[in-house]
Amino acid sequence: MNIILLGPPGAGKGTQASRLEAERGMVQLSTGDMLRAAVKAGTPTGVKAKAVMEAGELVSDEIVSGIIGERLDMADTENGAIFDGYPRTAAQAESLDGLLDSRGRKLDYVIELQVDEEALVDRITGRFTCAQCGTGYHDSFKQPKVAETCDVCGSHAFKRRPDDNAETVRTRMAEYRAKTAPILPFYEARGLVRRVDGMADMDQVGAQIAAILDGQD
Repeated sequence: MNIILLGPPGAGKGTQASRLEAERGMVQLSTGDMLRAAVKAGTPTGVKAKAVMEAGELVSDEIVSGIIGERLDMADTENGAIFDGYPRTAAQAESLDGLLDSRGRKLDYVIELQVDEEALVDRITGRFTCAQCGTGYHDSFKQPKVAETCDVCGSHAFKRRPDDNAETVRTRMAEYRAKTAPILPFYEARGLVRRVDGMADMDQVGAQIAAILDGQD
């Protein structure tokens, strides 16, 4: 089964993709990660991408499609792929159709994790982690059991990501809307889009996605 997972930063796409990898043997395909891996491995398309990137130019749709094609030819994608960050335009969506079709595959669902913008701002801006072991906490939802002391390693040092602020989160949301706007109508017309409540508990979100993949939605 091949799906596209949509949602703004902080919606929980990474968490749900990891679950699908563990539970269903699917593989998350992030264009940024694939691009770096192809360049490092020196694949034919990776060599082209490296030259373009070193010239300070944007990687073309053709190169991105080539990298995705190379990745789909690897055996670990046989149980299905989760596309993350691609496609972002109608042209890329059509290209993905061709890549899958030429390999005897098809896109099964486009799943969007819907979120409330204000609630997402609170969710992201409240995040902090232990500076020593990386355990995650939140101002509202998960404070350390003992104030200013990590539950796991006992460290008293914590840190926050500098981009976890309201202004940056709102900018990311606007970027997400701008990028998904062109492709949603393309897939809506084909009846592939499904939506889940991205603000629900992680397990509930996972159950909603499982119901869709199992044809119970």
